[in-house]
Amino acid sequence: MGEVNPRLFGSFVEHLGRCVYTGVHEPDHPTADEAGLRTDVLDLVRELGVTTIRYPGGNFVSGYKWEDSVGPVEDRPRRLDLAWRSTETNHFGLSEYIAFLRKIGPQAEPMMALNLGTRGVAEALELQEYANHPAGTALSDLRATHGDKDPFGIKLWCLGNEMDGPWQTGHKTAQEYGRLAAETARAMRQIDPTVELVACGSSSQSMPTFAEWEATVLAETYDLVDHISLHAYYQPEDGDVDSFLASAVDMESFIENVIATADHVGAKLKSKKKINLSFDEWNVWYISEWHAIENSGARDWAVAPRLLEDNYSVMDAVVFGSLLIALLRHADRVTVACLAQLVNVIAPIMTEPGGPAWRQTTFFPFAQASRYGRGQVLDVRVDSPTYETKKYGEADLLHATAVRAEDGSVTVFAVNRDRAESLPLEVALSGLELTEVVEHSVLADADPDARNTLDEPGRVTPHTVEGTALRDGTLHTVLEPLSWNVIRLR
Repeated sequence: MGEVNPRLFGSFVEHLGRCVYTGVHEPDHPTADEAGLRTDVLDLVRELGVTTIRYPGGNFVSGYKWEDSVGPVEDRPRRLDLAWRSTETNHFGLSEYIAFLRKIGPQAEPMMALNLGTRGVAEALELQEYANHPAGTALSDLRATHGDKDPFGIKLWCLGNEMDGPWQTGHKTAQEYGRLAAETARAMRQIDPTVELVACGSSSQSMPTFAEWEATVLAETYDLVDHISLHAYYQPEDGDVDSFLASAVDMESFIENVIATADHVGAKLKSKKKINLSFDEWNVWYISEWHAIENSGARDWAVAPRLLEDNYSVMDAVVFGSLLIALLRHADRVTVACLAQLVNVIAPIMTEPGGPAWRQTTFFPFAQASRYGRGQVLDVRVDSPTYETKKYGEADLLHATAVRAEDGSVTVFAVNRDRAESLPLEVALSGLELTEVVEHSVLADADPDARNTLDEPGRVTPHTVEGTALRDGTLHTVLEPLSWNVIRLR
């Protein structure tokens, strides 16, 4: 189907709740390094296998003044963050973000979001010059005086965030945003023709402007940008668990509809160029719980309040794994994806201020997909029993894909959506020259609501399945009810 871009295993750090403060950055923590970064969190981020990290938002970016986040920490201003009704101290800023990435490792690439809500072309160019120009200008020399002589080398830029959303500070129509994005892209390419740019697509497939938004924006920006963005979050609505388990049906439909829209614009323009997709926000998110807090009037401009700290169950992790499968199945066009978010805020990693860090149930599917999902995605055709869902109609009980690594080994990723029954699985492996099963790992539990918590951080972990076997070119196994499976072959 296509080659997996390492950027598919990206994540997202926003100045929201405790993602940054007491998540990534906690100078008083026993594990903190000289920069105030929690080394226990750094260890887990490396284990998670995260690549590209999008920053600093999110809704936060539409009120962001990048100048506030550079220079001596003691001189940085405190600001009101309208997006999350919090107070931003700016103690963690642009330089700290780059330092954080460098400590994760060379695989951690910056993905910088620009404020096109309350700001525009001039401010984007100033940030680009400060971050990337080697030396000899006012802003590049200012960076050096701040202790960063070497440029940051940011190649991947988001031209705003969710500008289709009425909730966004500086929300615009598609025509308004398309023109601004085009002007910004054109100017940025005057500084560096090699930058990679992401135009804002729809915040979800359910937006009333969906598809029309993409068509209008791409008509303005098609030759100037490389990606169009998609955002999607899923939760059980009104107790409809069957539809929740089939969330990836919607994700795959969303991807395919955006591809169709982008290719239609390209055809109208008679362009041979293909626009790729940046699925730079995705996750399971119990957003209705957030709206209840949001509408309560309880928020009071606190610094790093506890917001969006969803605690994920085994069922959530299985849906999460299915979303990963959806992304891999479209790796020919989805070349960037960012799990939102990295720490504490709807995140695979949780921390306690002054205390431990631990893995949520969703940590394991992501880490396994990042580790074993590199290479060529194979064209997997599924013949599966189905079930009816209220939101998505008929859905397969089996959701699966497979990735062939450079050494010829193959990993099958499979989800059984059946909550009650095991699912026998046969995989025809003709032509792949595979001779043995290396491992069959499964995430499942007799209690689908089982979770990892501060008091019980190791309650849920993957376990090994015995009996999975290769016979005459066919893989034979049984998938446990409501399970995420990783089957490695060589």
